[in-house]
Amino acid sequence: MKIITTHKGSDFDALACLVAATVIYPDAKPVLPGTVNANLKNFLAIHKDIFDLWAPNEVDLDTIDTLICVDTHSWSRLDQRFSVLSEKSDLDIIVWDHHEEGDIQARESHLSRTGSAVTLLVQQIEKERKLITPIQATLFLIGLYEDTGHLTYPSTLPEDAYAAGFLLSRRADLNILGTFLQPAYGKKQKEILFDMVQRAERNEIKGFSLSVSQVEIQGRVENLAMVMQMYRELMNVDVAIGIFKDVEKNKCMVIGRSGVDEINIGVLMRSIGGGGHPGAGSALVKGANPDALLETVLELLKGNQYSSIMLSDIMSYPVVTVKDDTPVGDVAMMLREMGCSGMPVVDDSENLVGVVSRRDFRKVKKANQMQSPIKAIMSRKIITIDYDRSAFEAARLMIRHDIGRIPVMKDGKIIGIISRSDAMMYFYDLLPD
Repeated sequence: MKIITTHKGSDFDALACLVAATVIYPDAKPVLPGTVNANLKNFLAIHKDIFDLWAPNEVDLDTIDTLICVDTHSWSRLDQRFSVLSEKSDLDIIVWDHHEEGDIQARESHLSRTGSAVTLLVQQIEKERKLITPIQATLFLIGLYEDTGHLTYPSTLPEDAYAAGFLLSRRADLNILGTFLQPAYGKKQKEILFDMVQRAERNEIKGFSLSVSQVEIQGRVENLAMVMQMYRELMNVDVAIGIFKDVEKNKCMVIGRSGVDEINIGVLMRSIGGGGHPGAGSALVKGANPDALLETVLELLKGNQYSSIMLSDIMSYPVVTVKDDTPVGDVAMMLREMGCSGMPVVDDSENLVGVVSRRDFRKVKKANQMQSPIKAIMSRKIITIDYDRSAFEAARLMIRHDIGRIPVMKDGKIIGIISRSDAMMYFYDLLPD
């Protein structure tokens, strides 16, 4: 067996390296250590199933013949379960790392002091002309930006910038980066934020607190989206709208932030020619009068631009369930034929008793277990949500409980199911207008 792993306390660069290595070594299993940082944990709660990650205790150490280490080459930084591999004399080891220090002796080493480790793997992906998805490109860019401070740290090299450009050409989504990374905050941003607070107006629209501010800016200003997020937090409002007027170029940048389910900023910004996702969005409007633009935005907020996207809009239905006494092998075949990653389990009275996912099948160690009832391996940790709740609330439940799907209930019966894929369609603004 060939596995890829990275350091404990994994950050975005570590996960990015792990996934990038699977592109280069498609026959290897990516094994993520059990400890990850908080930002990465939230990211994985939504995206875990996409990358098919394995836990260290799901791997049979005796069958490992090749170890690929990324973003580290020190035995002490690997999950402690893998420490025994250091005594395996016939183990083939490959290393990809941007750190100089390390005690893992590898047959093949790719060591270079780039700003981020994922840069090395992205260079190889480009060299081999490997295909990557927009979501992979986004993850790789998050890892690269995290380790280089958005390409501002002194350790950043030209190779990092070239890699970032390549990932953007592969449709990496900059809107998603701001959700998981805290960008740099400098003197210019601080001055703009102070000016915004001084000019702020506070209102209430349909029960939600709203703050708007108009400021003039000179030339290009980086990280205005981050300024808006801080502005909303400082003003302690549900929704914040900023209009930034570039007098020299006669254009306005409108940026919005929402912390409530009922107001979808992406929908609002699309109405004035921009875009975004439910919690954040922006629009560039040329030749607009800031006062008239603000009036337009306020009218849209008062009208029908409140998010009508509820669970019924994005959940999957009808729901295919399986009885709790169905053999494990039969359920595996059903999942394979349906092309889904899990399903609810019910008893003879159609009461929900569990949920089974592809990950649960990793508990099967012997062939005769395929004849056992599915209740033997299903998850009994049942988290449900009522049909009249919002998509945001469902996503929060997935993050809080680290689960990949939630049955949607009405009057005690399952009427649908929302999965990580459904939530991703919501957060990545892939829903139809």
